[in-house]
Amino acid sequence: MMLAARPFQVHEDLNANTPAEYRGIPRDHVRLMALDSKTGDSFHNHFYELGSYLQEGDLLVLNNSRTLPAVLKGKRGTQHIEIRLSRKISEFEWEALVTEGILKVGEKIDLPGDLAATITGQGNEAPLIILAFSKSGIALYDTIYQFGEPLHYEYIETPWPLEMYQTVYASVPGSVEMPSAGRAFTWKLLNNLKQKGVNIAYLQLHTGLSYYGKDRWPNPSKHLEAFNVPNETADLVNTTKKNNGRVIAVGTTVVRALETSVNKAGNVEAQAGLTNLYIQKGFPLKAVDGLITGFHEPEASHLDLLTAFIQEPLLMKAYNEALADGYLWHEFGDMNLILPMEKQR
Repeated sequence: MMLAARPFQVHEDLNANTPAEYRGIPRDHVRLMALDSKTGDSFHNHFYELGSYLQEGDLLVLNNSRTLPAVLKGKRGTQHIEIRLSRKISEFEWEALVTEGILKVGEKIDLPGDLAATITGQGNEAPLIILAFSKSGIALYDTIYQFGEPLHYEYIETPWPLEMYQTVYASVPGSVEMPSAGRAFTWKLLNNLKQKGVNIAYLQLHTGLSYYGKDRWPNPSKHLEAFNVPNETADLVNTTKKNNGRVIAVGTTVVRALETSVNKAGNVEAQAGLTNLYIQKGFPLKAVDGLITGFHEPEASHLDLLTAFIQEPLLMKAYNEALADGYLWHEFGDMNLILPMEKQR
């Protein structure tokens, strides 16, 4: 289960509430703290200089899941209801969070666009429920895109447009929160990395809700998320490892998808399905050598995952350094690279 909350607090001034573009800089000009995962040594740069830590033969694996406008607002009678989608179950069913009131199985919520949702059961963990919608497939997605809003939490005060919650390479709709570790990439940076000989691969893991409100977080061992690792990506990972290159996951979602897909022989197999893999200190990483991620709050299970890459005292030392140096947190914030530097050839 989740480790105890770490002894640090993120000051409100460090909660990034504005996308880089609205702060007057390109996406890839956010800051980058690079950590040697073995020594804990830290290096400070900007994200567009990522290539200075990578080399020919390395492989970046990115999650190209596209973010949905996952917040739907409707009514139960005269009561206003907010629905936060979490996970697609079928062409017409979603696991979701209802933020107001207590609803019972069988109750109906009226939504814009001639859409209705009926509560059919409990989700995989409380407080999630299962909703059956009156539309399915493309018709349901069309209505979600027409009337839904991007999910944002309390530290974001401005209703930014949906494209601010997309990575530039996002192509497969399904996430309810942006796979934000990839937000700082631009096509220019990706092309520069390719020219350097860094390989690029893609997979999908559709992110569910990372926070349920009222100081409630998902139980990581029950938190199911849909993923797809294609053949091409599995082959590239295995070839990179064979050639002594480094596999760098862009985001904790990529780590979970790849490590879920490792077979008994230690190789990555093409797979699609659901994962509830919970990675923490001591987990034997077999597919991934390094990680690009944002900065995580102390209660987040994502932070547990980082301790599989770097010893927790070294991570906490770096986090305290980032706090003192004014690094920005959350999806619009700065970036963290954790990588075994001595493995550079």
